[in-house]
Amino acid sequence: MIIMDLKMDNFCAFKDFHINFSYPKKVVNSYIENEFLPDHPNFRFKRINILMGANAVGKTSLGMMMKAIFNLIARQNIDIITRLINNREKQAGFSIDFIPDRKHMLYRVNALFSPLSKDTGTTEGYKPGNIKVEVFSASIGKNDSYEMCIMKLKPDKNIPEIGSSMEKLAAIPSGGWLFTHPMDVGSKSGTLGNEIDDSVYLEVLKRILMSLDPSIKNVEKSAEVDNSFIIQYRDKDIFVQDGEVVKENILSSGTKAGIDIAGILTAMIRHRNTLYYCDEKFSYIGSDVEKAVLSVMAEVLGQNEQLFFTSHNSDLLDMPFPKHTFSFLRKTYDGEDLRIECVYASDFLKRNTDSLRNAVENDLFSISPDLEQIYELQNLNKKE
Repeated sequence: MIIMDLKMDNFCAFKDFHINFSYPKKVVNSYIENEFLPDHPNFRFKRINILMGANAVGKTSLGMMMKAIFNLIARQNIDIITRLINNREKQAGFSIDFIPDRKHMLYRVNALFSPLSKDTGTTEGYKPGNIKVEVFSASIGKNDSYEMCIMKLKPDKNIPEIGSSMEKLAAIPSGGWLFTHPMDVGSKSGTLGNEIDDSVYLEVLKRILMSLDPSIKNVEKSAEVDNSFIIQYRDKDIFVQDGEVVKENILSSGTKAGIDIAGILTAMIRHRNTLYYCDEKFSYIGSDVEKAVLSVMAEVLGQNEQLFFTSHNSDLLDMPFPKHTFSFLRKTYDGEDLRIECVYASDFLKRNTDSLRNAVENDLFSISPDLEQIYELQNLNKKE
């Protein structure tokens, strides 16, 4: 699954929101090789997307929306996406351009959700009849760019013209994805499944945890309990079963996050999916470790795969990625309406010598938080 373009309205805090993951010009000597579809060198897409911005600008919500859209397409699960509608009394909608798993067909799904009346009770809600779906597709020619291909989009002949929206969605090819968010750390909903039997996972887990905590000397699979492993310290052992630490207060927050990070990295090394969304997993982890893990992720990411990586770490700005890798989310006011916008670094910085760090430090993208609100607190002391 590769996402090329996404528009949303009236979901979470997104109003007329648009984000694009194509880039028009080939980058010479790029750190990220082969940023195009295999055998389609002009069909360029951002294989690595580093999403940055202040708190509460929608980085986690963006991932949740992507996951909800995929679940709607793959499972026709209406509830998982309608619960993200912001104002149920207004129309909501999305439009997404994507390429299913390792298939060279571009799909576009437009979906509109009709508003509910004010008197709709809590036991009632959206039904399949509340959704209007349009599905378009186009075969990606050998020399097509994304911009050329969208001009060829037509109603998909394999989608029934007459039928419910759910029937149309069921006919769309599905893909593989992995989303992981901060709330997943240390929970059974994290990335650890039955992969404890995977020798690669154990090796990744061991190296990640030993990097985070030098007092850890080994990580090994439990011989007595299924889907469990033991973290061996110099003076004690910690038992982890089904992704949960038995004595949770013993492990640091960073070590717990490391367990989840190991699961993501293993999935990427094994190429289990084509889309990965790694959302703020490094809040309790040092900058050098985050940069090292991201560097490995960039190295192991398959050519037909896509990574989304959200972070607050400004040190990532110094990594040798092309400018189009970085996008910034920000909140702005349109009159009295609060909106989330996406700003692309490559729209502002055209030369190779342009410094992304300097641009951020000088707030070229208008993403800095309002620190005056905090500095005003010192006046409370004066009033006392």
